[in-house]
Order: sequence, then C-alpha cells, then structure tokens
Amino acid sequence: MNDPFEGMTNQLFEDKHVLEEDYAPETILEREDEINAYRNALKDVLFGRNPSNIFIYGKTGVGKTAVTRYMMKALQKQVDSRDETDDLYVLFHNCNNDSAYGTLRAFINTLRDDSEPNFPKKGLSTGDALEAFYTTLDERGGTFLLVLDEIDHLAKVNSLLYELPRARSNGNLTHARIGVIGISNNYRFRDSLSPKVKGTLMEKELSFSPYDANELRTILMHRAEKAFVDDAYTQSAISLCAAKAAQDTGSARQALDLLSTGGDLAEDRNDEVVTDDHIHSAETRVQRGRVRNKIRDQTPHAQLILEAVARLESSDETPVRSKSIQSTYERVAAHWGTDPLSSLRSVQDHLSELEMLGFLSRTERNDGRAGGAYYEYELAMDADAVFTAREEIAAEQEP
Repeated sequence: MNDPFEGMTNQLFEDKHVLEEDYAPETILEREDEINAYRNALKDVLFGRNPSNIFIYGKTGVGKTAVTRYMMKALQKQVDSRDETDDLYVLFHNCNNDSAYGTLRAFINTLRDDSEPNFPKKGLSTGDALEAFYTTLDERGGTFLLVLDEIDHLAKVNSLLYELPRARSNGNLTHARIGVIGISNNYRFRDSLSPKVKGTLMEKELSFSPYDANELRTILMHRAEKAFVDDAYTQSAISLCAAKAAQDTGSARQALDLLSTGGDLAEDRNDEVVTDDHIHSAETRVQRGRVRNKIRDQTPHAQLILEAVARLESSDETPVRSKSIQSTYERVAAHWGTDPLSSLRSVQDHLSELEMLGFLSRTERNDGRAGGAYYEYELAMDADAVFTAREEIAAEQEP
C-alpha cells in the first residue's frame, strides 16, 4: 500500500497555532479597559507592598486567562528591571476537579528544586500542606501571586481562601507576601463563600464582558494575517465568524474555532480560499465540540446529573423535580461505576449551577398549601449531544 500521507502539503495555513487556545498573543486587542483596571490592581507589587487579591469574572473565551498571562508577564518584566522591588513569583494552577490539598501540593512541587522529593499525594492533611507551603515561600522570600484558574471548581475553596490572605498577619510568613488571583466563569461564585472568607479576602473584582462583532472581527483579522498564507481567506468569512460568535456567546475562542475549522474544511475540499460556505459548514462541527468541552469542564458528578436530566428529557419526562432527577442520577452513576452523592441537597446544588451555566432551564412551581413551592428542570440543549459528549469523555478516560 502506498504511503497515505505522501504528497500532502500545507495548503492554506502559515501558522495554525495562532488560532489555537494555548496561543499567547504578544498584543492583547480590545481589552484596554480591563488591562488598565488590572494594572491598577497589581501596582502595589512594584512598591514592595502586600499584593491585592483579585477576582476576575466572565464567560468562557472572553480573554480572562489570556489577559492574566499577559499582565503577569508584563509585571514580571517590570519587577526584574527594578532593583528595589521584591522578587516576584507567579504560580498558575487550573483548579478544575482539584482540592485545596492538591492545589497546595502543585504549588509546593513547582517551587521545589529537582533534587527535592515531591510533596506526597496522600497521607497528610491540608494543614500539613499549608505548613509546608509557607515554609517553602519563606525560604525563598519575595512576592507570590497565586493564579487559580476555574477557582469555582475547587473543592473546599473556603479553607484555602481563608488561610492564604491571613498568612502574614497570622505569623505564618515573615519573608514572603501572597496575593490570590481567582478566575471564574461563575459570576455568583463569591456568594458561595463563607462570610469570614469574604471579610478576609477584600478582593478587587474585574469583570470581562462578551466581545461584540466589531471587537471579534479586529481580533480575527490580526490572527488570520499570521495564521494563513496570503489571500487564503475572504474578508466576508472573517466577518461571518465574528458575527456568529458575537450572536451566540461573544467568545473569541468560538470565533477562532470557526475560522480554524473553516480552514480545515477548505483544505479537505482542496479549495484555495476560506469562504462563507466553509464557515457555515464549520458551525455544526464547532457547536458539537463546544458542547463536549463545556460538559468536560464540569465535575464528574455534575456530568452524571446532566446525563440524568438528558435521559429524562429523551423519555419525555421533563420538566421534572430534583427528587426524580436524583433517582435517575443514582442509576446513571451505577452504570458508570461511580458512587453517587448521598444527599438531595448536593444534587440540588449541582442543578442550580448547571442552570446558571446554561445547561438546564428551571421553572418555579407553587402548589399552594398542598405542595408548596418547588423547582422543575429540563434540558436547555439537545439530549443526543449530551449522550455523545458523555460517551466521548468516558472513552477518553479509559486506560
């Protein structure tokens, strides 16, 4: 058999990585106001003061993490150029499906030399991890900014956010300073924190709004010039990507996915230019991928609860109350070999978050004295898309 890859050439793309999620642009476009607010929140670091705690909110794909990485790089460069400024260490960690202990362990291991053993995965408490973390910080000294991406997915987040900002005032740190930067898609995350944590944090909040079509078009034009060879796309295709993403989520990530997928389809068809037709065809493929990624970002139990509602939806049993969802969820968990959450309240908390994130719609009912007030839930997306996403995620997790 002939080599199936023989003769393949890179037809349209000059540098496809420019359109991918992990690409770090040298210039951040259409976020001037957010960058100015960020700069003001970080300025104390330049003068040896305690850094502010900063919480950043916004939907997926609106530049929260990209701007944060850009600002940390710029701040590090400025600190390195000033002799009078304390050393700066920026530690990033994605909190999705992680615990306070796991997060501290990751930070400790990042700071330890290669010759030192890793902090153990188990056998110690969160208090032990905090003590080891403080020791590591004080041995180095300087200012440490702890960037906690998807902080709303962190288990036992209250314990961490209560302890870290008080470390210096409680005498746990002498030579080091800590600032926490939390990034979240959940605008109501702060409401879930305990009152004592809210009083301790005294954080500065930055909110990232969705991009509009003009802003997305500016971003896409800048990226397309680097991503494609000359004359490989139409201006109309760029505008269409921007318009579709703006109407749906206001996400630059979605707009870039549309353009990248449109380029793939054009290459598959041996076309020389990405046109509107390619973008229209790319939309279905991108939507499927977005559903899968959104579901993957949820905790394992949230995924199982969503699948339970999807099963009820496909059986025409929705809208449905949380108690019925709990029963179906327990069967779904058993099917996947997972121990279910034991309390109805835990299931209800997940349902509320899934509704807030747009996976579910919720209607309040009131049966008066006979039944009182309660919520009913139904799926806010196609059930088959949920089933397909869950099967793909489960397949990826197989050993």
